[in-house]
Parts: sequence; structure tokens; C-alpha cells
Amino acid sequence: MQHRIIIKDLSDIDRAAQEFLSIVGNGRIIAFYAPMGAGKTTFTTAICRALGVDGDAVSSPTFAIVNEYRTSEGESIFHFDFYRITRIAEALDIGFYDYIDSGCTCILEWPENIEEIVPEEALRVHIAVQPDESRILTWED
Repeated sequence: MQHRIIIKDLSDIDRAAQEFLSIVGNGRIIAFYAPMGAGKTTFTTAICRALGVDGDAVSSPTFAIVNEYRTSEGESIFHFDFYRITRIAEALDIGFYDYIDSGCTCILEWPENIEEIVPEEALRVHIAVQPDESRILTWED
């Protein structure tokens, strides 16, 4: 089934994150495909906020590659940024499969850089920036 959520502007992002989670749930591997500046980290922050993570705690793990956040229920969320990854071995060196196999929500930014090891069951979400600066999220399940 094809899904689509429109984010009209930044003030609409928390509503969109709630809608997204009501459809996909948590405990999933979510891979965000989008160009630079499309809002991957901003939407990840809204998802984390909806799950009870302090929004100020969420940041792009560009240099760390992975950040861990805790939900209000004490569950881990792993947030990856593979922008700087140039070899699959770099992702494997940080224990990628251990995170992915943990059963925790894993959010991947720039998954195209590690596409060959992104699990088949990952939810592949595309974010498109529209001329009016709104965003459209699309995915299939």
C-alpha cells in the first residue's frame, strides 16, 4: 500500500510525525531518502519528540555516525547519519548489525551510502521538497 503525508510547513511537523507513527509504529528500521536540506533530521527530531524524547537531545550524528536517544518509556532509538560513509566496512565497524538487530527503532539518514546492507524489511521513506517548501513523505508497505 502506498502512503503519503504532506508537511505544509515547520509548524505542521509534529502533527505529521504523530500521523507517521500511527501508521508505521515504533520498533522499526526507517530509512529516509532525501536530498540535503529536505528535513531528514528535523523530521527525525519530531518523531523522537512524539516518542517522548527531549527534542533538544536530538541532533544529526554526522560525525558520530550514530546517536542513541531514550524515549519516555526508556526504550532506545538509534539515529544514524551515513552521509560521510564511503565504505560499507565503516558502517560495519560501528556494529551496524547489532543496532539493527536490537529490536529498537533505528532511523537511517543517507541510507543510499550503505544500500547493500540496509535490511530488506527497512521502511524506505522518501522526502520530496515542493516548490512551496512543503514536504511530501511517501513510502510503501
